[in-house]
Amino acid sequence: MSKITGTLVKMPASLAEPVAYQLALGEHRVELNALLGQPLTLGYTGNIYCDACGRKTSKSFAQGHCFPCMKKLARCDMCVMKPETCHYFEGTCREPEWGERHCMVPHIVYLANTSGLKVGITRASQVPTRWIDQGATQALPILRVATRQISGLVEVALAELVADKTNWRAMLKGDETPLDLKAEAARLLPEIQEKLAELVLRYGEEAITPLDEPVVGLSYPVLEYPKKIANHNFDKNPVVSGTLLGIKGQYLIFDSGVINLRKFTGYEVSLG
Repeated sequence: MSKITGTLVKMPASLAEPVAYQLALGEHRVELNALLGQPLTLGYTGNIYCDACGRKTSKSFAQGHCFPCMKKLARCDMCVMKPETCHYFEGTCREPEWGERHCMVPHIVYLANTSGLKVGITRASQVPTRWIDQGATQALPILRVATRQISGLVEVALAELVADKTNWRAMLKGDETPLDLKAEAARLLPEIQEKLAELVLRYGEEAITPLDEPVVGLSYPVLEYPKKIANHNFDKNPVVSGTLLGIKGQYLIFDSGVINLRKFTGYEVSLG
C-alpha cells in the first residue's frame, strides 16, 4: 500500500455481514475489512485541522474543533451531550437553522446490547449508523419521538432503570451475552408510563409513538478480540503500528492495542 495522508474523520460504516468499514483520511477512503490480518502503521504528523472551518489548531476541542468553533457552533453546545437541556424554544440556540435540521426532527429511543443492556437515542436518519458507532451487537427501536429534547427526556427516565453509557473496554472484549431486547422493552416501558403520559400532555399526542420493530443483529469484522485492553493515543505516541485484528464501533483493534479514531477527528495522519 502506498502511503496516504489526510485528516481523520469518523470511519464511514455500512450495515453488512459483517459491518463494512472505511478509513477516512481527508478525501481518501480505504476499505478496511480487506486489510484484516495485515500490518498497518498510522502516523500522526503533529498537525490538527478544525473539522468545521479547516483552520490549523494546536489543540482539538469537542471531537475535532478549534476553540472559536467550539464556542460558537451548536454542534459543540452542552445540549448535544444532554439533549434534555435543549434551549431551542427559548430562542438561545447558537445556530437555529442547524437546530431545525438536527434537533427539531424525529428521533428514535432504542435499547441496545453493547457492553450489556443500555438505552440510547439517535436521529431517525442515523439508524443504524449510531448502533454501529457504539459497537452494539443487538439493537431495538422502542419509541419514535418528535424532537431531540423529547428523546432526551425519555432517555433520562429510562436511565434510572438501565445504563445509558457503553463500557468501551467490555465492548472491545467481544463477550456480550445475547439479550432478549423485546422482553427488556416490555419490562421497562411500563415503568416509565407516567413520565411518558406527562410528556404527551405537555407536547401533544404526536410527540411519542410506540414502535413494534424487529431486533437488529450486528456483527463486526474481528479476527481476534484482545484479552487485555491497551489504549493507543496519538497525543502520547504519534505512531500506532501492528497487525489489524478487527474493527468495532469506532475502534481499530491491533495486536499492539486499540485506538478510538473518532477521538482524533481533525488529526492529520498518514497510513502506510
